[in-house]
Amino acid sequence: MLVVSVKVPPHPLVLQALLEGLAAASYVQLRRYALPRLYASGVYYQREPKGRERWQTAIETYQRGIGDCEDLTAWRVAELRMDGEPARGVVIPTGPRRYHALVERADGSLEDPSRRLRR
Repeated sequence: MLVVSVKVPPHPLVLQALLEGLAAASYVQLRRYALPRLYASGVYYQREPKGRERWQTAIETYQRGIGDCEDLTAWRVAELRMDGEPARGVVIPTGPRRYHALVERADGSLEDPSRRLRR
């Protein structure tokens, strides 16, 4: 597995592009490996410590059993695309230099895997 580390400006357009890349990588993994559906996987949401950000593909999230908003969103977007739904991840600002990732479904509704998988 290739590990990539990048420093990026905390800008919604940049984060949006990275989220799309993460969803694409997760899609490739879901096609190759027999992972359970996100909501049946036993994975739960866990916020990362302040100042630390680790973006995980679906397989890494499954192996760790935890993920934060972009990890869970990327996995969910990938599985919806596997089902034929043109879902996408969106990044919304939630405060100064703070963002949250959500799934935008084909009908325009927003889904929040973090909220659903919160313990």
